[in-house]
Amino acid sequence: MSFLRLSHHGGTQDVTGSCHQLHLGPAISVLVDCGLEQGDKVSSGSAFAPLGFDVSGIQALVVTHVHLDHVGRIPALLAAGYRGPILCSEPSAALLPLVLEDAYKLAFSADSAQVDRYLALLQRLIKPLPFEHWYQLVETETLTCSIRLQRAGHLLGSAYVECGIRSSDTSADTRIVFSGDLGARGNPILRDVLPPERADILVLESTYGDRLHADRSERQSRLASAIDHALLDRGTVLIPAFSLGRTQELLYELEDILHRKRLLSEDQGGRQGELLHSIDWSNLPIILDSPLAQRITQAYLNLHEFWNAEARQRLIAGRAPLGFRQLICVESHTDHQRVVNYLKSTKRPAIVIAGNGMCSGGRIVNYLKAMLGDTRHEVVFTGYQAKGTPGAVIQASEGAEGFVQIDLDGEMYDIRAKIITLEGYSAHADQEGLLQFAAGGLTVSQEIVLVHGEPRAKSRLAEKLRERYIEKNREIHVSIPG
Repeated sequence: MSFLRLSHHGGTQDVTGSCHQLHLGPAISVLVDCGLEQGDKVSSGSAFAPLGFDVSGIQALVVTHVHLDHVGRIPALLAAGYRGPILCSEPSAALLPLVLEDAYKLAFSADSAQVDRYLALLQRLIKPLPFEHWYQLVETETLTCSIRLQRAGHLLGSAYVECGIRSSDTSADTRIVFSGDLGARGNPILRDVLPPERADILVLESTYGDRLHADRSERQSRLASAIDHALLDRGTVLIPAFSLGRTQELLYELEDILHRKRLLSEDQGGRQGELLHSIDWSNLPIILDSPLAQRITQAYLNLHEFWNAEARQRLIAGRAPLGFRQLICVESHTDHQRVVNYLKSTKRPAIVIAGNGMCSGGRIVNYLKAMLGDTRHEVVFTGYQAKGTPGAVIQASEGAEGFVQIDLDGEMYDIRAKIITLEGYSAHADQEGLLQFAAGGLTVSQEIVLVHGEPRAKSRLAEKLRERYIEKNREIHVSIPG
């Protein structure tokens, strides 16, 4: 096992571009993720830029989940000649073509013939694997390598990868675990992550390695309260959200709010009943204005067997958590413009979920242009806003007094709408979640390698990991690749 080593082709300087290569021999390796680097300094065509590493000898690409920062360089991988299997969970196998088709059209070409050829190649290479089952990936005269996918709780289909490697010169196997992105506990749709039983080397994400999340238990009530205030003003609630993951969580919670409000209005009279009736939640339109989010939401519905027990029980009870009666889906750009104009010119309350999540493009921008200047409306942020994005600028105006403006597509717009940030929607494990994964019941025997995090987050997590292992009467080597 002397040749065994890791090399990293992204995900070491910040939280994007995850791409890790496990070398099993001089000319044989496995790639875990092939993600796109994202941010202001990255060009729009980077999905097709040269990889910077040789693809010969790569036996398989293992995908932990289908966010672009983990799969966005697959087009470049294919362009470099890779034709091996793309191994992923069964839900990821259904979601990956949707995500990469949309990215291909935006970054390269919307020509239907080119898109069809690209998707046909992608479909030939995708090999779905069931969770919790070992799959033999490599077998030579001198070594074998098997992998097992376990639920990571970050996104439907997200997995961490266990690699069991055994050479002919030893009877014991070496276990290397790649965390991918780990989810926060208590996701309304997903099953919680269960840590691995053992690991010799753990490659661990560190996105929130330096902080703890706000309590998630009250987030739905805070969302309902924010909507109540906007509806009393006869305004529109604008929720910028990415198409994959966050949108489905929001729809799930909005359906539950509508369900509870309906029961409450039926059971209670008096002043509270009058107030609920005046808001008229029963006829409140929930507008999903994102064709990609609609396709992904339908895929989530088709994959309901992978939901957690509570979410599946709602389906059994006859409820429609992601496809309820009041949900209106907007497809065409023409219909999108009509909806924007209608909501701007009337006082019909509505909730709009539109992409993208940081307001840097997509259909949400047109809603913002039309409604930011009106105090009746409300912009609700449920996700992180990267520095320099329009979303960050708008979010920073929360509670500001005086005259505030924002540049959208080269024009200045007043910000008079109410701005609210709701905590508790992070899809990533926080510091304590990462510590529970890596140092709870698990004891890593050799090394923990920290990736996918900012320098401060990795440094703080490394300190905490060493402290936890001292409490276990063990020492652990924690490395941070440059």
